[in-house]
Formats: sequence, C-alpha cells, structure tokens
Amino acid sequence: MNRRRGARHRDARQSVRSGGRVATRPNASLRRKVRITLTIAGVLASLTLSFILAFFITSYFYRILNYQPRSLVDQLITSGLGILIMTAVGLTIGRFAHSRQMAFWQSLIDAIRQMAKGDFNVNVPIHSSMEDEPFHELVHSINYMAEELGQLEQMRQEFISNVSHEIQSPLTSITGFVQALKNEGLQRDKQLHYLDIIETESSRLSKLSDNLLKLASLDSNQHPFHRELYRLDTQLRDVILLVEPQWVDKDLQMDVSLEKIEIEAVSDLLSQVWLNLVANAIKFTPERGSVRVELQAQEGSAVIRVSDTGIGIAAADQERIFERFYKADKSRNRAIGGSGLGLAIAKKIVDMHLGEIEVESNIGEGTTFTVRLPLHPDHPL
Repeated sequence: MNRRRGARHRDARQSVRSGGRVATRPNASLRRKVRITLTIAGVLASLTLSFILAFFITSYFYRILNYQPRSLVDQLITSGLGILIMTAVGLTIGRFAHSRQMAFWQSLIDAIRQMAKGDFNVNVPIHSSMEDEPFHELVHSINYMAEELGQLEQMRQEFISNVSHEIQSPLTSITGFVQALKNEGLQRDKQLHYLDIIETESSRLSKLSDNLLKLASLDSNQHPFHRELYRLDTQLRDVILLVEPQWVDKDLQMDVSLEKIEIEAVSDLLSQVWLNLVANAIKFTPERGSVRVELQAQEGSAVIRVSDTGIGIAAADQERIFERFYKADKSRNRAIGGSGLGLAIAKKIVDMHLGEIEVESNIGEGTTFTVRLPLHPDHPL
C-alpha cells in the first residue's frame, strides 16, 4: 500500500516536472516549429499587405489632389506610409499580447496571494496557446502545490479535531467522577472504583501527551539519532519478556522464532516499534489465542513479522491504519484503550530507518504486521 502511494507521488512529481505531458515531447517540438513558421509567414504577409495598402492609399489621394509626384518621391511616400501602417499593426498586436501576458501573470499573483491567505482552492487555467510555452510548467507546479497544501491543511484540521476529541473524552470522564466523589454518602468501594477510573484516564492523558511530543520531535527531525550495531533478536526477546504479564494473564500462546541478526539502527526508537506491535497483538487477541513473532534475514534486510489470531482489521481500514488518530474499530478501541497514535509513530520510525511496514489481516482470522529494515543503511537518518 505504501509503495503504491509513494509511486503515485513520484508519478505526480514527474508529471509536474514534465509539464503534465510525459509522452508528448515530439508533438510539442513539431508544434513549436509550425508556430515559428506561421509567425514568419504572418510577418511577411503583414508586411506585404501594409505596402499594398499604402500603395492604394497614396494612389487614392493622388487622384483626389490631381497630383502625380515623381517616381522616386512616390516610392518614398509609399514606403514611409507602409512602414507606418506596419508599425501601427505591430503596436496593436503587441499591446494585445502584452495585455494577455499581464492577465496571465496577474492570475499567478492572485493564486499565490490566495494560498498565502490559507485558501488552497486554486486552479490557474492554462490557455491552449500557452501549452508549449516555457512557463506552462510553472502553472502546473502552482496547481500541484495548491492541491498538496490543501491536503495538508485538511490533515492539519483533522489532527486538531482528533487531538481535541482525545483530550476532551478523558477530561469529561474525570470531571464526572470528581463530581460523584463529592457525594458524602458515597460508599467506600465506589469511591475506590471512581478513583481507579480517574487514575486510568489521567494515565491516558499523560500517554497521549507523551505520544504527541514524540511525534512532534520525530517530525521536526530534532530527535537525537545515534545508530549503533546491536543484536536485533535480543531486543525483540527483551520486548516479549517485558510484556509477559499481559500475554500470561490472557493465557496466550507466544510463538517466537528469531534468527541471530545484527542491525545498525537507533535502538531506543526501534524498541518502541516492537513494543507497539507486540502489545497491540496481545491487546486485540482473545484469551487462549496465539501471537507469533518472527525474525529472519532476507537479501540484506531484517524481516520482522508479528502475527496474531485476534479480531482482525477490515480491508477498508487497512489503507488508513497508519494515519494519526485513526482507529479501525472506534468502539472497541475506546473500551480497550489507546489513542490511535502508536502505529503512526511506528511507521514514522520505520520510514526514518529507510524501511517498510505493511499489514495483512482478515476479520476474525487475525493480523500480521511485516517490517523490513536494511541491516546497514547507506544513508544517514
């Protein structure tokens, strides 16, 4: 899914660089030659018609004035008048072309000002006569930029809305139970129950804040990145042992198959990826189910698969599962917990390591997350 999306973006950028006409270079060159030929023919035709018109005009006035100058004088007068007519025609055409050019540049300026004000609903039209001009690529680039910025703005608004919702929900819950605790006749066991809920919601707010800060740090490229060579299989085994109380409590079968592999990466970041994937597999797998963690080397990459026999993810949700705050099953996730940021963070970290993360799932049959990471990346983070 991510490779297809990346390919579409590369195709779009290539289309912009080529002016949106990837396979029309020969036709464009031919049309340019034809246009030059027609322009030269038009100039010659205009020059000829100007002198013919000058000849008839001078002849008309000679007849009215009953005057016939000498041949040399007649030629000079006719030539001068022809030049004046040609100049007037040229100025008229130039003024018309200048007005069209000014209108074109003004449309670009208006579009840029509109985007500067936050309105990205911009589409600068391209006249058919401009299609082969050098600045048509500029028009395509502005329209493409407006479209991309519009999508970013929509994502920003959705992000703010989701953050507000995620914060408001636990705050509402905390406020409600605090009001209930003010009841002097409340029994002790209910007081403890309400306090447990308040503690849980407070922890949820704290985790949400930590995840938001982590995403902001990763997005700004200000997170400290120090690659080191370490045993990936050991790290995965440590993560599995870390969440042992969770899978033991649900009586899950934990199947582990790890090859001995060394990887050059940022250990603490990748640890968050494995912890998220394994914890999710445990969280969404019913009791007495099974979770499998595999690690193997393939063609210079480490391939990690985390599989479970849990509730599964619908096909429509799989396309958006790595989006921030997106939840495949909102009601079930709300009951289980989570903010919808874990997989977004995991994907961000994998991308920074020049890797890939994919998901395969069927409802009621389980889910498999596959991560591919280069063992020794050629490019720095």
